[in-house]
Amino acid sequence: MKKNNSGSELPVADNSKHYSFFQDVWDVVRQIPEGRVTTYGAIASYLGTKSSARMVGWAMNSSFMVSPKVPAQRVVNRAGLLSGKAHFATATLMEELLQKEGIQVEADKVVDFGKVFWDPAIELKT
Repeated sequence: MKKNNSGSELPVADNSKHYSFFQDVWDVVRQIPEGRVTTYGAIASYLGTKSSARMVGWAMNSSFMVSPKVPAQRVVNRAGLLSGKAHFATATLMEELLQKEGIQVEADKVVDFGKVFWDPAIELKT
């Protein structure tokens, strides 16, 4: 199994030429518990590519086409803003999905962001 820079195992075990950073991102996002959120940067850091937060965003933009489903609403920017909301089917869908999970959102920002933040580097320790 591949390891990130901290030595933790990555969620995808494919060491072949078919390796996909996007797949690794989606696998991490699928592990975010309901009612919690993480950031593009936290995912990038966990995957050992700390400066690739923007690439995580591209992976999230592509996540609507994959199966099993990826709970993309659980990934926000470092300030807790719903920066990816434009990529959902409607302008309010990201917020609606988060609210169904018990996450409060005001002015496109997660309320009590620090309390609902989920850090994959901590939560996915092996």
